[in-house]
Amino acid sequence: MSDIERKPWKADVNRSEGFGERLLGVLLDRAHQMPPQLIAPLIAEEVASVGGRDISILLQDYEQLVLVPLPGRGLTVGEPEQVNDSPAGAAFLRGVAVEVQQTDGVRMYLPLLDGSDQVGVMVLTVDAVDDDDRRLLRRLAGLVADMIVTKDTYTDRFFQARRRAPMGVAAEIQWSLLPPLTMSCPQVEVAGILEPAYEVAGDSFDYALNDDALHVAMLDAMGHGLDAATMATVAIGAYRHARRSDIGLAGMYAFMDKAIAEQFGPDHFVTAQMMRLDISTGQLQWVNAGHPAPLLIRDHEVIQQLESPTTLPVGFGGDDPLVSNQQLRRGDRVLCFTDGLIEEHETGAAPFGEQQLIDCVNRMERTGEGVRAVVRAISHALKKERGGRTSDDATLFLIEWRGGTADHLASID
Repeated sequence: MSDIERKPWKADVNRSEGFGERLLGVLLDRAHQMPPQLIAPLIAEEVASVGGRDISILLQDYEQLVLVPLPGRGLTVGEPEQVNDSPAGAAFLRGVAVEVQQTDGVRMYLPLLDGSDQVGVMVLTVDAVDDDDRRLLRRLAGLVADMIVTKDTYTDRFFQARRRAPMGVAAEIQWSLLPPLTMSCPQVEVAGILEPAYEVAGDSFDYALNDDALHVAMLDAMGHGLDAATMATVAIGAYRHARRSDIGLAGMYAFMDKAIAEQFGPDHFVTAQMMRLDISTGQLQWVNAGHPAPLLIRDHEVIQQLESPTTLPVGFGGDDPLVSNQQLRRGDRVLCFTDGLIEEHETGAAPFGEQQLIDCVNRMERTGEGVRAVVRAISHALKKERGGRTSDDATLFLIEWRGGTADHLASID
């Protein structure tokens, strides 16, 4: 019996290496041992092989105001581009390629997506572009994003490019704790933002998608500076440990409460809110330990606050919390926020307040933008309305439930 008769599937598959596979394969083959400083020249060479020139890699700054150029051999390093009102910003916020016709060709802005988290934008110019070029460049941008995220774990260069102001030690700790600011799959999308980006201390959030369960926690440790950052670190660590041990929401509270009390004593606390969303059914459960009530948004308008029984903040030894429930509809959004967002005020003036927050959310929701763009716009608009200042940490986390299934993504067809 011939090899083809023993393995008939081999006779019907063309395994020859095409141009696109060779191009992307170079990145894959070399990525494992590629030192971070050689990513730029390799990208420049790869893009040049498809007729591209004037290549730039733009990374989001920590305030999400501008996209800053990554320096590197073979890359064009120009001025930062505003996220608002620029082609690069449009590609970044919407996660889609933007093409701008110029006298010398087409300027292409390709989002750098890693697990749906927008790392930044790859920019290049080509003489002309067709659908084959678009497909190849989109996949190339995806590989570049993966390389940047992977190498970012053991180099400071990407962090330094993104930093636009001095960062406090507490903020360094908090940023190192955070998961990606956005995550998207067919059933659910989330996005978060922290202010002030370079001085945040006690606020933090975390999430994980485990099969059909989206777990979310938002925390606000008392105080400021390193003490608050240290408490938030312990609280996030305790939360992750409990979550990974498959402990329920009430058990998570008890575990975190014990960890904070034992480590910091009876005079320290962390307000917290833990959620679990079944992304297949839209059933939302949560425990509130001293946080403001989240907002439920439906058809681009806040329809209610998700009021619930509250227990004492983590660290005070409260009773077992009651778990609240809410059935979401497809397209519903849930906005979580810390009290710094609504308690900010000028000296002698009234706090910003929940009603102003709701009014701002409704305005931004009417734009019809995606989750990432909306949460960013809300945060920046609120900061502007507070006079451009944030004396306390102010954090937003937005969840959109879409329902359905992602099974089609596991099929080659």
